[in-house]
Amino acid sequence: MKRVPQITAAEAARLVKDGDVLLVGGFGMTGNPVHLVHALAETDVRGLTYVGNNVGEPGLGGGRLLRNGQLARAVGSYFTSNPEAVTAAQRGAVRMELLPQGSLAEALRAGGAGIPAFYTPTAAGTLVAEGREVRDFAGVPHVLVPAIRGHVAFVRAWRADTAGNLVYRMTEQNFNKAMATAADVVVAEVEEIVPLGALAPAAIYTPGAYVDYLVQAHVTAAELGSSASMAASAHRPDAARLAMARRALAELKPGDVVNLGIGIPTLVADLIGPDDGILLHTENGMLGVGPSPAEGGALDFPVNAGKIPVTALPGSSYFDSADSFAMIRGGHVDVAIMGGLEVDAAGNLANWAVPGKPLLGVGGAMDLASGARRLIVMMTHCASDGTPKVVPACTLPLTARGVVDVLITDLAVFTFAYGPGSGPEHGAGDVRMTLVELMPGVTLDAVRARTTAPFETRLVDATPAVDATP
Repeated sequence: MKRVPQITAAEAARLVKDGDVLLVGGFGMTGNPVHLVHALAETDVRGLTYVGNNVGEPGLGGGRLLRNGQLARAVGSYFTSNPEAVTAAQRGAVRMELLPQGSLAEALRAGGAGIPAFYTPTAAGTLVAEGREVRDFAGVPHVLVPAIRGHVAFVRAWRADTAGNLVYRMTEQNFNKAMATAADVVVAEVEEIVPLGALAPAAIYTPGAYVDYLVQAHVTAAELGSSASMAASAHRPDAARLAMARRALAELKPGDVVNLGIGIPTLVADLIGPDDGILLHTENGMLGVGPSPAEGGALDFPVNAGKIPVTALPGSSYFDSADSFAMIRGGHVDVAIMGGLEVDAAGNLANWAVPGKPLLGVGGAMDLASGARRLIVMMTHCASDGTPKVVPACTLPLTARGVVDVLITDLAVFTFAYGPGSGPEHGAGDVRMTLVELMPGVTLDAVRARTTAPFETRLVDATPAVDATP
């Protein structure tokens, strides 16, 4: 039986050379091979291409390499979680390549499987797809995404045996499982190394054939960054947002598999009870998300897509990011509830590019918007300066075209009906945006005054449709 060499973090760092493509596992700081990355930060290696969902946090993980000026390029999906990465991009110190989170996961899986590229509907018609080949399949535009391989991969697992077989803990599979297959040299940082035979064959996630070196390292709360404790994620929502969350919950039915985006949609999770029969999915690799714990952090609990510790309900399951986004693109998520910056009369959504900010944080929004069977958007009706966000046509970079089914704001609820020639496959076409409900205390005149998009009105107590074109 193969025996994988056990080395130190410093020895692992010496495997990385100037100009290498380095794959770094983790989702935020959970499942992050922080000891390997910090050892690399002690070297003089420069000009690296860093591939990871994000570039750690300030001074932690990839954030330490960034501070040292060791990165020339970064490929990921959510760089805005590290403000120092945003600053580096603005200064031109690091070239950033943004990929939707599901495309990043699939590109790594393809790289490990010897597949040079793949087509995906995610991001079609958006800025992220500019310059890429687009081809129609069954009338739906798909974007060509090249596979990703690295010279070296640093991954984090919970246990390994001496043959290099790996077992991950809770939501710490994330990008680690795919990255462990997609590099010339794979180094696994693990909490514990056990004797051969101590791991049941059925419990092994990554076979030892992929792993070249093992490094034993103990993770502490200090290395988990913002996921270390619930204190870092405490929130007190206002009454208007809670009303929106209750209205969104009314759109769900028992048996639904539901993904909640970050921001206002996360409030829905706090309202779901055990008798509701709703199964929450989080794109970093969990089905059966329960409420947040009263205390504790990522050492004790899984985390959700907002990197907030959560509990696991009976019957929950864990999986890696590639499988998670396969669920999404494959139509196995019934409902996605997402935040928004703009929604227009054609059902287009813009929610990833903040006005005046660098375009560095798409995350899983594009995959979910185009992959879920039904999309509910929750957002304030107007921006903080009073500018309407329900508009005739989005002016911000699009997340997806013709995908919104229900829009819930602090003022009203709208539905969208797509006729022939409309929707994500075709564009605007015949789309009917209809006001169906006013939030408590809100008048129709108030909605009309704050909505620039044309819409029909069919309130519960009204039978005829009324054209409310501004």
